[in-house]
Amino acid sequence: MTEPEAAEERPQDDVADLKSRVTELENRWRTTAADFDNFRKRTARDAEQLGEHERARAAGQWLPVLDNLDMALAHADADPASIVEGLRAVREQAGGVMARLGFPRREDEPGTPFDPAVHDAVSTAPGEPGTIVAVVRPGYGTAERPLRPAAVVVARQS
Repeated sequence: MTEPEAAEERPQDDVADLKSRVTELENRWRTTAADFDNFRKRTARDAEQLGEHERARAAGQWLPVLDNLDMALAHADADPASIVEGLRAVREQAGGVMARLGFPRREDEPGTPFDPAVHDAVSTAPGEPGTIVAVVRPGYGTAERPLRPAAVVVARQS
């Protein structure tokens, strides 16, 4: 083979090599895209299953509370004092469920400083400015994981 003939074959070989490399890279790209799509679908399915599992776990913790409320209603004709005592026990049980779920009841007392991160001011009243006068609705959760702020009456300058 003469040198000009060899030079002519080299560009054709290079073109063939490049076409082969492009085809290989396209196949790898399609495979990666398909793998990513499968990963995305699997992750979404796993997240949904985890959510269902957690909802069932939380609901399971509430079943004893519901059972006790049913028993209290079945004994509604009993002595009012015993009904109140039973309701307090069920209320305590429900508070325990909330605490186990990571959202304990906040015990905000009148006189403590108002904190907009954990309190929701619903009204004002005379008193020591910037302090809580009354708790209208208790808050649940921790400072790091609040569920609901406490609805409070805040003292204002008289």
